[in-house]
Amino acid sequence: MTNIRAAITGVHGYVPDYVLTNHELAKYVDTNDEWIVSRTGISERRILKGEGKATSDMAVEAIKGLFEKTGTRPEEVDFVVCGTVTPDMMFPDTANIIADKLGIRNAFTFDVGAACSGFLFSLATGEKFIASGSHKKVLVVGADMMSAIVDYQDRSTCIIFGDGAGAVLLEPARDEGYGIIDSILKSDGSGVVNLHQKAGGSLRPASHATVDAREHFVYQNGRPVFKAAVSGMASVVKEIIRRNGLTADDIAWIAPHQANLRIIESVASMTDFPMEKMMVNIQKYGNTTAATLPLCLWEWENRLKKGDYIILTAFGGGYTWGATLMRWAY
Repeated sequence: MTNIRAAITGVHGYVPDYVLTNHELAKYVDTNDEWIVSRTGISERRILKGEGKATSDMAVEAIKGLFEKTGTRPEEVDFVVCGTVTPDMMFPDTANIIADKLGIRNAFTFDVGAACSGFLFSLATGEKFIASGSHKKVLVVGADMMSAIVDYQDRSTCIIFGDGAGAVLLEPARDEGYGIIDSILKSDGSGVVNLHQKAGGSLRPASHATVDAREHFVYQNGRPVFKAAVSGMASVVKEIIRRNGLTADDIAWIAPHQANLRIIESVASMTDFPMEKMMVNIQKYGNTTAATLPLCLWEWENRLKKGDYIILTAFGGGYTWGATLMRWAY
């Protein structure tokens, strides 16, 4: 039985150049800046533009920055896992496409489709391969091009989502007591009725009927999703602190999924954390689904200190949710 702990040894993110503001959105749907900000906290989001551009392209840019930061060569990578619900295509996996574009030839690759919990679930997967002793360098990616599946005639969803990607490098922790300590991951399939993409899978393959009915876009029933997200994230944050013998005062930062500022504020209140400890960038990027957590770590990287206890928490369609406790390793 090995006793290897995985640690994040580098993080990088990428967001597209194009900024879609609330004022521009108001040209397409019946909404305005004040209405969006008051209900979501979002002022703008990034959108990937260009013919032939896809989720893998954003992930590649994030990983290029990560490689440069960490001095990692493509041939050193053992495993690439990508959390996404907007794959370039149904198959092969986007992780496979990412690896090909980067010249990663010595790794096995696959996607994790846990919606907004995709990065969290992917991180736990990568961590296990490091902990087993079988792998030394694992790339964990969270990337989504939500603009590809958002209906810009539906003001309840198009105001929320944006595009982006983030990636971390996992390696065996160099110092004892650092790295990923614990994860709590949960799912409840009954949530499908409130958050899903109706068509495009084997249940309802693409057809003229499904396209005409606009069934290839995100559907969300906001109120029950809001309640489930708050209770789900708050409960696992409290549980992971308790079962590791810590208190809220011991935690330096929480990186919460960036779904809605009101959700983040509610989670902070229910877990007795001040908002000053919550990483929040939703105002700039909106909900980038699997990319929100690594984008938070990327933006806060210079503020993180070695030894900081950090909790990542997310909630997504499925339902899926969870929390990961780590001690920052660099």
